[in-house]
This record gives sequence, C-alpha cells and structure tokens, in this order.
Amino acid sequence: MSPEGKNGRVRPVEQSAPRLAIGERSPMKPLRTVTESTAAGKALRDKIAREELAHWKADKRRPDPIKLLRSSDDGRLRELVPIRYGRMLQSPFAFYRGSAGIMAADLARTPVTGLKVQACGDCHLANFGGFATPERNILFDINDFDETLPGPWEWDVKRLAASFVLAARSLGVSDAKGRDAALESARSYRTHLREYAEMHPLEVWYSRIDQNDFLERLPKNIQTFVRKRFRKAAKRSGSEMDFPKLTDIANGRIRISDSPPLIFHPEAARGPEFSEILSQVFLAYRETLSEDHRFLLDQYQVVDAAIKVVGVGSVGRRCWIALMMSASNHPLFLQFKEAVASVLEPFAGKSAHAHHGQRVVIGQRLMQPASDVFLGWVTAPNGRQFYVRQLRDAKIKPLIETWDAQILTLYATACGWVLARNHAKTGDQCAISGYLGNSDTFEQAIGDFALAYADQAERDHAALKAAARSGKINVYLEG
Repeated sequence: MSPEGKNGRVRPVEQSAPRLAIGERSPMKPLRTVTESTAAGKALRDKIAREELAHWKADKRRPDPIKLLRSSDDGRLRELVPIRYGRMLQSPFAFYRGSAGIMAADLARTPVTGLKVQACGDCHLANFGGFATPERNILFDINDFDETLPGPWEWDVKRLAASFVLAARSLGVSDAKGRDAALESARSYRTHLREYAEMHPLEVWYSRIDQNDFLERLPKNIQTFVRKRFRKAAKRSGSEMDFPKLTDIANGRIRISDSPPLIFHPEAARGPEFSEILSQVFLAYRETLSEDHRFLLDQYQVVDAAIKVVGVGSVGRRCWIALMMSASNHPLFLQFKEAVASVLEPFAGKSAHAHHGQRVVIGQRLMQPASDVFLGWVTAPNGRQFYVRQLRDAKIKPLIETWDAQILTLYATACGWVLARNHAKTGDQCAISGYLGNSDTFEQAIGDFALAYADQAERDHAALKAAARSGKINVYLEG
C-alpha cells in the first residue's frame, strides 16, 4: 500500500516503528563524518590519557581468583572439573587460557574510552589460527567465540598482549622480548586500524588475512614447513582426518570410540529413547541454518554421538560430537558445544540474544570474514543451550612450543592485524584510530600493562597450585 495521501503528501505509516536491537541504528539517522569521528576519538584522550592504559595493580577489593574459578564450576559436569584444573595447573600460560572470567572482572576495573566493538572476550594468542573457508581457502583469524559480546575494544587488546608475555615466559624467552611481542601486537593493531579507518565499509567487510599475507612475513627457513601445513589442511576435511582416530566398529556398526575420561558415551546415550532425542535436537538445529545449508546437512545421516572434552576453560561444559555419514560413506563430525552467558556479561551488559548459542554464532559471523557452513544453534530438551559447528574443518593450530622470540613477535603482528580488522568491522574504527593517534604512546602503555598483568596471572596460578595442594580443589592430571 502506498504511504501517499491526498495531494501526494506522505502520511505516517499506521504501525509502531520496529524496536531496534542493541547496536542497531535507524537507517534515516545521519552518520558522523570520518573527520567528526576521528576528532571525537582524539578528544577522548582528555578523558582517558593513553598512558593510563598501562595501569594494573590489584587492590584489596579484588575478588579471590580461586573463588571466581570455583563459582564458574556451577553447571559443569562435576566429574570433568578436575580435568579443567589439571590443565590449568600446567603453567601460568595454561592458567591464563582457562581463566577468562578472572581477567574480565579485572579489566572491568581498568579505564576505558567507552567505545565498543564486538569483543572476542577471550582474546589470547592461542585462540588465533588458520582455518579453511567454504571455498577451501586458508585464512588467518580468531577461531574461538564462546565469550563474544559487545564490549570495550581495550579488553581484547590487553588480553591479547598479556598472553604474549606469558607465552614468552613459558618458552624461556626474556621479559624484554615478551614485552616486545606484546608491544608489537598493539602497534600492529594501531597501524592497521588506521588503514581500516581510511577504507569504506564494504572494503573493511570484504578484507581478510589469507595464507599468503601470513606466509610472506615469516622467515624463509620456515615458510616451506608452514606452507605444507596449509596445503595439507586445505586438501582434506577435518572430519576425514578425525574419522580413523575417533571411531571403531562394534557389532558391525561404526561408532565413536570411548576413551574415558576425555571421550565417552554417557549413560543417557545408551538408552532406547536417545535416538529420538537426537532426532529432535537435529531437527531444531537444522532450522537455524540457511535453506541451502539445510540441503547440504540432509545429505548426511546421524550415526552416533558422544561427549568429548575440549580446550581448557571449556572443560566441564557439555560438548557433544556427532558422527554423520553420507550415502557414499564420507564422514562429517559436528560439535554441539554448550553455550552459557559470556564472562563479559556482568560487566558489559546482557546480550541482545537470549539464546547464548545464537550469541556465539552471530558474534562469529560478525567478526570472521567467512564462517563454517554448519554454524547454528539449538536448545536441548533439558533446556541447555548449544552452538553447532564442524568439529575441526582444516583448523591449523599455532605450534607455540616450537617458537623463538622472532616467531613470537611475527605472530603478534598477525594477531594485532586480525584484531584491528575485526574491531573495524563492528565498531567506530575512525574514533578508535583517532584516540590511538600516530605515536607509540598507546603500544608502550599496553606493553607495560602486559608485563604487570602477566605477573598477576602468575600469582593467581600459584594460588591455584596452593589450593590443589591443600585439597580445596580436586585435580586430574592427564598422562
């Protein structure tokens, strides 16, 4: 129906305007110019000087880190929690990887500009890596979004930088070199964000860091090795590589092999009603896929499902792997990973999405340049929320234990670049760039913060060791 009334005049549409979700804006609202945004960002230096970003010192009001960890055990599978602590005890860096909630509470007490982006929420260097796009190109990007939520850009930058100092210490690299890597991650973030601030929105949206961008920054002597890893990953699907490792044949049927306590069929999976529950879950999950991806999913049949322990901070959360087979006997492993509220939520505000699986999926699609075709979400019959993806689709993990100071710093450059791109997609890159400026003031502050917070993580790791020795927590050490 035309909105024109008599004499060609436009009349109001007789319905209430749609309510805008968090982060959305009316398409009729005027945009700030690039110059205005940049100036607004620069003006924020009067509110929060860039040097203030260096500050970290725990005060008496800081919550007990062990109590925070134990409170996050609520809702986890109790028999798996000791595995979580066993993995966190391996080193201060391992502790850091599993304690995003502790750092979120600490970061909430640090100064921020008020500029928000779609934050990763758990932005440490081990959560970056290579992965294959649906077109089988290898990209370098963030690959973990369990904690994603709109939040201050500074929190991702600081968590990333501190992870480089802790990784350096785990490798026996000096603090001076570790700080150099942390500083480089922030410098790369600042300089690449300035480049994105000069692009138009579609350029930013379509930009990506591919394998060639990554390879050309590596020393010649390791380029061949990394290139071979990329080629091998692109050639075969993750499911094809996982299939012989994760399955066996029992009573003439292919099934997921039990390897307790890390892979197992819970008692509920052995009952006669489990097949019907699994069918319901898949049908509900299927509805969250686009129509073309539903067609692809329908070419596979569910064969088996079991629980698999993954990660460090995720241990204890329900993580199912489902084995599917095509008519030509090609496997597909899907991962159904439990999704709960982001660790940022108490400090950054509730998600616009009531379903935390959807929160993860939307955050991943916003940040990554390309995402898994099977990315979706579902609520189980017991009310628990999950997001779904392929278990491993040509993922290339960083081999951190093999690095020296040079590789650590090169990797920091790539991670800072990726983070700048992701924040530019979802925030006001011109305002953030205006705040950061052209000098090295920002990265020097982040380098100092990284050292100070790495010391804090080591103290917290020592507290966890003391809690284990005293019997306050139960620990399972894997062979």
